[in-house]
Order: sequence, then structure tokens, then C-alpha cells
Amino acid sequence: MNLIKSTGTFGFYTTISRILGYLRDILIAIFLGTSLIADAFFVAFRIPNTFRRLFAEGTFNAAFVPSYTSELSNGKKKSLKFADQIFNLLFISLFFLVLVIEIFMPAFVRLIAPGFIGDIEKIELAVSLTRITFPFLIFVCLASFFSAILNSHDKFAAASAAPIILNLILIGILFFGKLLGDDIVYFLSYGVSIAGFLQLIFLYYFVKKYYSFKFKFNFKITKSVKLFFKKLLPSIFSSGVTQVNILIGTIIASFQASAVSYLYYADRIYQINLAIAGIAIGVVILPKLSKYVKLNKKNKISFIQNKALELSMFLSLPATLALMIGAEEIVSALFGYGSFNEESVQNSAKALYFFALGLPAFALIKVFSSFFFANHDTKTPFFISLISVILNITISLYYFRSIGFIIIPIATTISSWFNAIILFIFLRNQNLFYFNKTFLEKFFKIIFASILMSLSFKYFIILFENKLVFEYNFKLVYLILSVLFGLILYLLITIFIKAFNFKDLKLKY
Repeated sequence: MNLIKSTGTFGFYTTISRILGYLRDILIAIFLGTSLIADAFFVAFRIPNTFRRLFAEGTFNAAFVPSYTSELSNGKKKSLKFADQIFNLLFISLFFLVLVIEIFMPAFVRLIAPGFIGDIEKIELAVSLTRITFPFLIFVCLASFFSAILNSHDKFAAASAAPIILNLILIGILFFGKLLGDDIVYFLSYGVSIAGFLQLIFLYYFVKKYYSFKFKFNFKITKSVKLFFKKLLPSIFSSGVTQVNILIGTIIASFQASAVSYLYYADRIYQINLAIAGIAIGVVILPKLSKYVKLNKKNKISFIQNKALELSMFLSLPATLALMIGAEEIVSALFGYGSFNEESVQNSAKALYFFALGLPAFALIKVFSSFFFANHDTKTPFFISLISVILNITISLYYFRSIGFIIIPIATTISSWFNAIILFIFLRNQNLFYFNKTFLEKFFKIIFASILMSLSFKYFIILFENKLVFEYNFKLVYLILSVLFGLILYLLITIFIKAFNFKDLKLKY
């Protein structure tokens, strides 16, 4: 496996998906803005989308890949039997979970959006839309199961490309926005569930080379299956802690008009970088790390860990500084059209600024957690994540009345840095990770290059100041130019000071 090539493959398709997601969101911003209908749809979409991120973006992998890799080493027959048992238990559990929540959907929506309770129209719309989108949960979780099998065989392209289907369908619906009027939210909700089913079919086409599912309802639950499900919940919670914190933020934000929408748009922007700097790297390194941990190859383990951390910082640090410096210009250029007014831009930009401060921490959590998961330890990151979520809730609730929605990204960032630091301390104490000399040298060079890049990005924002104002229709062109200039300068500096080496592109891990 080549870490950069595999991360690049995963990151490429994920970036395509995020770009299409941006196009989807700009169309939503134009037609819905931050209205009552938008808030209701974002709550309905947030639930299945959160589960998609929790399951599809590495968290299901965290429990499944190490277990499946161990079974593979004992023979193909045992690995297929193990996969069959997991698939059937997963299907049965998901079916009954979705059925129960569909029946009790009004209570469920009140639980996840308590701020809607006083607004009958908003709560009824949110209930109707969430009922339509919720079956997506079954499809996306089973699709994640297929993705995990593909990833275990070092096949990352299909799994990372699958979410593109969702964005293409929603974009197709949004192009008919004017004809559909307010009913567009119902069509979008149906589109979510249909896309989930199509993703499942798409992934099965690729996974059938390695695995074909068989429905069995009289299977025996083996020791390895029990161990997997014992690890699953902690791994979902710990690897998906950023998504859990954002979901909690959505619940709290529902008490303030339009706040759910502000957070949603800010979240969409920094997630583009996180998809590569944290999620892609965490997913790609887990199969090999699990294999080398089983074989006790310490030099290989340390090499992969340090390279993964180096790549994560190489991608996340410049993005952090750029998002902080140009938060308002970025939100305005990306979403400041149609119903998305200047106030919406300013509030979303404030949220983006504080989310950006936590971006390296979000990425570190993904990478550090994978070090534990490769060692079959999901409990340690679970308990650390649990404490960080409690910290997030405490800060958010304590300051929400006095500060408002902006405390949510602040609390998310504080709790995420706490999580990342404690994960690192436990890794060091358990001798599961140590820095090598190469990483420390590269790290300081990456910081230096990131600072120079941020200064150049600030210069271009000032240079194009009149072209980046809210009223200017072609502001996105000038934002793209500013980003491209900054990115090219960053790459040139890192090559010149040897923070980036071309030979790493050919290294096998």
C-alpha cells in the first residue's frame, strides 16, 4: 500500500463528493436560505447525514476492519462466515430500529430539536420530513458494511465515490426548485432515501468479488461476532465524536431562530478539508496498521503512524489559517446568493471561524483513534470521547443564553482539542505511539510554510477586497483565484524547504 496514493484516491472521490455537496448546498441556500422550511429540512437531513458520517466515514471500519483482518488471516471461509453473521445481525437491528423510530417520530423529533416545540408548523414539517429521510439509515449502514470489506482488501475508490450519488440526486431535484416551490423539501427528503438505496446497490456491485451476502435468521452468534458488537458502539462514538458534538450543537441551536442553518453551512465548509486530513487518512491506514499490529512489526507501525500524522498536519494546518483569515469572504462567496442574506453570511462566518480553530484537533482525533482501533482497543477512545462530549454540552448549555449559537462551535473546538490531547497522552503512556525525528523536522517546516501561505492569502483578500463584497455576483471567481495562489505558494515553499518530498509518492507502507 502507498499511503499518499491511497489517501489521494480516497480524498479525490471524497473531494468530488464535497464539491457536489457544496453545489447542492448553494442551491439549497438560494431556494431555502435560513427560513423555517430550511431549519426543518436541515433537522430531517442532519439525522441520516450524521449516521452516514458516523458509519461511512471510518467509524464502522474502526470495529470491523481489525476483526475482519484477523478472520482473513485464519482463512477465507472463516472471514465469509464472520461477515455473513455481522451482515444479518446488522440488517435485523437496523430494520427494527427504523421501524420503532418511524412509529414514535414526533417524540424523536422533539428530542433532537426541542427548540421547535413551540412552533407547531415547524415541528410538524420536521416530523414529516424526518419520516421520509429516516429509511436512509438502513441503506447507509449496510453500504458502510460493504465499504469496510472493500477497505479491508485495500480497495478505497468505490467506497469513497458512493456518496457522490446522494449529491447528484439532490442537485437534480434542486434544478427544478422554482417549479416545485415549498414542496421542494419533500422531494429532497424522498431523494435522500432513494440515494441511500442506490449507494447500496452501487457498492454491492464492487464488493461481490470478495463477499456475497446471504439472509440467514437461524445463525449462531460466535465469540468473534460478540466481540465485534462489543467494540462497535464505543468505536462509533469515539471515532465519530466530532459528528456527535455537532449533532448536540444542532439540538441546542434549535432554540434560536436560523441557528441550525448557520451551523450547517459553516460545518459544510471545513468538512471538505477534514474529509482528507482526518477521515481519509484514518480509513486508509487502519487495514495495514491492524495487520502489522497482529504481526508485531513495530518499525512498520511507527513508520505508518508518523507518516499519517505528518500528512494530516500537512493538509489541515494551512486550511485552518486560511479559514480563520477569510471566514466571511469564504462564506459570502460560497453561499451569499438568493435567500442567503448578508446577516446569514456574517453569522455563518462567525461559526466557521471557531470551527476552523478546531480543525487540526478534528483531524488528530481521527488519526489517533485509528492507532487504538488497530490494537483492538475501542474502550479508551470511547471514554475519552464521552468526557469530551460532556464538556461540550456543559460549556454550550452554560453560555448559550448569554452568547447564543456561537458558543456551539466554540464548545465543539474546546472539547475536541481536549479529546485530541488526552488521546495523545494515553497513546504515549501505553507505548502505542512515539514521534520519530523525521516527523518533528517536517512538522516545524509545515508550520513555517503555513504561516507564509496565510500571509499571502490575506494579501489577496485585501487585493480583491472590492471583488469579494457581498453584493458582487462573481466573488466566487476571485475567491478561487486567491485560494489557488495561496495553494501554489504553499506547495512551492514545502518543496523548497523539503517539508514535502516527491519520493514519498512512491513509498510502500
